[in-house]
Amino acid sequence: MKVCIAEKPSVAKDIAAVIGANQRKDGYYEGNGYQVTWTFGHFCTLKEPHDYTERWKSWRLEDLPMIPSSFGIKLIDNPGALKQFGIIESLVQGSEEVINCGDAGQEGELIQRWVLLKAKCAVPVKRLWISSLTEHAIKEGFDKLRESSQYNNLYAAGSARAIGDWLLGMNATRLFTKKFGQGKVVLSIGRVQTPTLALIVQRQKEIDAFVVEEYWELKTLYRETEFTATIDRIKTSEKADKGLIYLQEHLFVVTAFEKKEAKEGNPKLFDLTSLQVEANKKYGYSAEETLKHIQNLYEKKFVTYPRVDTTYLSEDLHPKIEGIMRDLTYYSQYTASILENPIPKLKTVFDDKKVTDHHAIIPTGVLPVHVSQDEKWIYDMIVRRFLAVFYPECRVSNTTVLGLVGKVEFKATGKQILDPGWRLIYANDKKEGVEEEKVMPNFEVGETGPHEPWIHQGKTTPPKPHTEATLLRAMETAGKLVEDEEVRELLKDNGIGRPSTRANIIETLFKRKYIEKRKKNIFATQTGIDLIDTISNELLKSAELTGAWERKLRLIEKGEYSMETFKQELIQMVVDLTHEVKMNTGRTITIAQEKAELPQEKTKKDTKPKAPKEEIAIETLSCPKCKVNLLKKGKTAYGCANFQACGFKIPFEILGKKLNDKNVYDLLSKGKTAKLKGLIMPGNPEPINARLVMGGDFNVEVER
Repeated sequence: MKVCIAEKPSVAKDIAAVIGANQRKDGYYEGNGYQVTWTFGHFCTLKEPHDYTERWKSWRLEDLPMIPSSFGIKLIDNPGALKQFGIIESLVQGSEEVINCGDAGQEGELIQRWVLLKAKCAVPVKRLWISSLTEHAIKEGFDKLRESSQYNNLYAAGSARAIGDWLLGMNATRLFTKKFGQGKVVLSIGRVQTPTLALIVQRQKEIDAFVVEEYWELKTLYRETEFTATIDRIKTSEKADKGLIYLQEHLFVVTAFEKKEAKEGNPKLFDLTSLQVEANKKYGYSAEETLKHIQNLYEKKFVTYPRVDTTYLSEDLHPKIEGIMRDLTYYSQYTASILENPIPKLKTVFDDKKVTDHHAIIPTGVLPVHVSQDEKWIYDMIVRRFLAVFYPECRVSNTTVLGLVGKVEFKATGKQILDPGWRLIYANDKKEGVEEEKVMPNFEVGETGPHEPWIHQGKTTPPKPHTEATLLRAMETAGKLVEDEEVRELLKDNGIGRPSTRANIIETLFKRKYIEKRKKNIFATQTGIDLIDTISNELLKSAELTGAWERKLRLIEKGEYSMETFKQELIQMVVDLTHEVKMNTGRTITIAQEKAELPQEKTKKDTKPKAPKEEIAIETLSCPKCKVNLLKKGKTAYGCANFQACGFKIPFEILGKKLNDKNVYDLLSKGKTAKLKGLIMPGNPEPINARLVMGGDFNVEVER
């Protein structure tokens, strides 16, 4: 008997119907030589700290870092899951072959492998790998079952991700909670969660620090066309008034006129993140809501696998596109012109090198029935984007006119749609539809005439708060502001989180009350700001550095990086972080949120929390130059343990000032000291007050 294991009961039912397993049993289907059973999400998880040793059940600084000698898995404590796992285990033990029919992605692979590991599977395992749940796709998938070993690297990447999240999440959460938390408050730290929160806090601080300034611009109307002076914005109304008087004394002269045809490229197909971004902009859906709607559409067979991070199709899909188009009868007004000619095999659409586990999200051709209004809108977005990539490009005419009034230069631009092309599909969409044209008259270079100048008064505006759309984009590009879709595609390997997990990360921040939503905008709460301010370690907060870890996980998927190397790097980071935070004398923060109980923590009533002691241990810091530990070098300096090769040292006395341990600690950990009194500068007999700072070449410099 061959045992098929799907990730959900509904998927198991679809598979059973296709392969002829029509007899319903307790927890599985049977027939035609198959038994089809299912999990429902994660049945297994990594063991918790107390599963390794009883000592780790309590939260104590002295027990950190927690580094298990090897990581184990256990079944989740859920009666339904335990019963279903028992059925799976029994079926697997009596099988001749297992077919892994789990979700065809990294998380799905991890879920299934852990279940098979726990069930002590000893028979051959095959892999069903499909991009949609239509009958045709399932049949084709069973005709082309793959060896499970083809996905060993995918499993390794999933395991590395889970272990990395455990190492950092378990250790850093306990570390910051016990060091900086107050009372029974849990300060939650995560590998992706914390840099995401830092992005929101950073934007909020930029907004809070922004100083609104008034400005004045000179404008004029010539031949019913508005021109704006190209000079810098004027800072005072007096200067603007003088400028206006000057303009009134001179005629307008056209100095340049240029009209250029250009093409506006077609949009890309949707990956999950871009779909979530557009759905948030157009309908205000959260990332989690969009994921729920698209997952439902996938399970109802209307669209292809949604948890993808590519906007391209594999080249072998090209022959199937025409059939999908013909099946989209609801959209015949748009498909008719495409189907007049053979479907072009565009490199901007079909590219095997840009496709990883799955291709971009497209309709299957099965017309939707019994769907909610929300699902209809999401489906419509996917279909229109699918059609738009095969339409002609949008042709426009861009006009630029330059003028001169006296010595002041002016500029005006206009745009005319010559052929809307793909924009016809979005004719009723304000964002992507045919925009209102700004048609300009023809001008002759050298022509001159009277004009009507005036002053425009405005105010500078602060950066906009993040919405879920902009936050998802920031996560995708590791915090870089990128508009170009091609550049975004290149940055995806370094994004933080994965398309399938980003929605959950954002929701987790909401649940922990680190962020809140006001209308569409996302703001950090005081709790979230305090938490980020408390974390001095940049690696925990940096989207760019977290993105580098994500790239390594992708390299593990490709077999180009070792899972063990990644794990050892995370272990070293956790060890270094623990030493750094234990020695930190930062303030204890109060968290204004619902308190979470710490395991086995007893507190006496009416006992005031003690202020943290001043603990300075310079030897716990690393050399800023080569990252090995520091040692006392006799009675004159702290230096690198690898001094002969590195040469880094900090003298006990600099510029006539004896440094105490706090000064040296601040210089090494923060890059600068507090302001010091009595520094004697060469050639200047008068002492000065200044900070010592660590220069870019690891020499100590003075900052007044």
